[in-house]
Formats: sequence, structure tokens, C-alpha cells
Amino acid sequence: MALSAFDDKSREPDPSELRKTLGRAAARWGELIAHTESEFAPLTVKWGFAGAKWGWSLRLTQRKRTVLYMTPQERRFLVGFVLGEKAVRAAHAIPLESSVLALIDEAPKYADGRGVRIEVRTKKDIDTVKRLAVVKMAS
Repeated sequence: MALSAFDDKSREPDPSELRKTLGRAAARWGELIAHTESEFAPLTVKWGFAGAKWGWSLRLTQRKRTVLYMTPQERRFLVGFVLGEKAVRAAHAIPLESSVLALIDEAPKYADGRGVRIEVRTKKDIDTVKRLAVVKMAS
């Protein structure tokens, strides 16, 4: 089973399937895209299939730099970031829950940064993701 609710490589998710799968989280999905487009314009929003293990995710990119990845799941979605060490330090300087900071600190370190996924179900989760996006792009 793929991380994404959409695992058919032959076709990217269509908007009606996405809304049905996300349920109430569809509004938050749209809110996050709109916010990211306004905050980090110009923004490219593009679906990508990362393989059978991962499935489809939406990549939001400013020029050649990825702001975040959005992976749809049943009634929720994941937001993925790759945070460099400067962004990790900056994340500790802003108001974030200790559980989010622990998630960042425990993420494996790679050459391009730490890969972190935040589960989004609530408005509070969206606020956390928005703050992390600003920290990432400022670093």
C-alpha cells in the first residue's frame, strides 16, 4: 500500500476523486495551496508519482526550490518538507509544539536536509505548516 491514497501510476488524481478522498480535509488542502501560492509567488503546482511505495503527491515549487509536498490520504493529508540545518535551527526559534520539534530533531539527516512529514487534520496543523514553510524558504 502506498503512502498516498492514490497509487495508480497511469493517471494523476482528478479533483473530484481528491475531494472525496480528503473529505473535510479538502478545504484545508485548498487553503494551504492558496496560501502558499500567495506567499511564495511565482509558484508551480504539479502532481508527481514517486513510485509504488509512495504514490502521487503534489509538489509546490518556487522557481527550482520545492516549498513543500502534499500527499493525500483518507480524510487527511501529509505535508512534507526537506529542512536544511539552518531551517532546523530557525524552527526552534519560532512557536511550535514540542511534538513537531521532536519530529524535526528525530528526522534522519541527509545531504539535502531532514525529511519531515506533518499530518494535517486541523486548522492548528495548517498554521504549523505555514510557519515551517516560511522558515524553510527564509533559510
